[in-house]
Amino acid sequence: MDVRWLQDFVALAEIGNFTRAAEVRHSSQAAFSRRIQSLEHWLGTTLIDRTAFPTRLTPAGRRFSTYATEILGQVADARGELAGTPTRDHVRLALPYAIATASLPKWWHSWSRDRALSCSLVSGNVHDMITALIAGSVDILICFTTAQQPIQLDPDQYIQRVIHQEELRPYASPKLLKRGGMELPGSATKPLPLLMYSSDVYFSRLVELILEAAPRKLIGRRVIESDMADVLRDMAVAGHGIAWLPDSAVEHLSKDRLIPVDDGSYSLPIQTVAFRSAIDARHAVVRLWDRLGE
Repeated sequence: MDVRWLQDFVALAEIGNFTRAAEVRHSSQAAFSRRIQSLEHWLGTTLIDRTAFPTRLTPAGRRFSTYATEILGQVADARGELAGTPTRDHVRLALPYAIATASLPKWWHSWSRDRALSCSLVSGNVHDMITALIAGSVDILICFTTAQQPIQLDPDQYIQRVIHQEELRPYASPKLLKRGGMELPGSATKPLPLLMYSSDVYFSRLVELILEAAPRKLIGRRVIESDMADVLRDMAVAGHGIAWLPDSAVEHLSKDRLIPVDDGSYSLPIQTVAFRSAIDARHAVVRLWDRLGE
């Protein structure tokens, strides 16, 4: 048996389309189909229901899909261990600093329970993290996304899972609001002090979308720019201005430190979404992926 047969079958089971699965496997559809047939002949059973469209697995195919994923995971683990880079219980995660600091500590407790799972973290801007995922430098990408500014990854090659939903909204400290004149959208005589994201940060574009869709034009002056939500949050806590923050970045703070300052007109729903390769079958990756949906 050729291990490529298993890789092809797992890709087909994930994608559910011969043509697209063949493209993901960088193969012609004819050669791809022949390898699936060879696997069926070797097993002595039919894995694909060829009477149905779209493509679906037979009952035997659904059962074997679990075995195929486990076998490929074992092969990958053995290869890593023999090469001196154990991979069985280790995953490589890419995520923005805001998620790494605000959410990962509490999520990891659930994700790694009942097993000695370890991970290495890569933090950076969205572009660099997507590049790392495509290059295979990381196993799972976890990032913010919105319907208005989605993360563009080929759905035939990368599967995704929504982990969390929240709001990106303006926050300010109560002591700043007590000074008066801090109501959105501000005025020409008293422009709002704004704590904004650097132009190359994903949240910067999201704030732009919020302001473009707002019922009234925002009038303010930029006090500081930063590429880190934590910096803007701490500046807001200190009373230096208004910052657009994900709810997860402030949920650990008491209401006497930061409160939302709008009625929803200057907010945007955002999701935390995980992405991984559709054909990554390593044990640790598959196990963690299953936990992400809980």
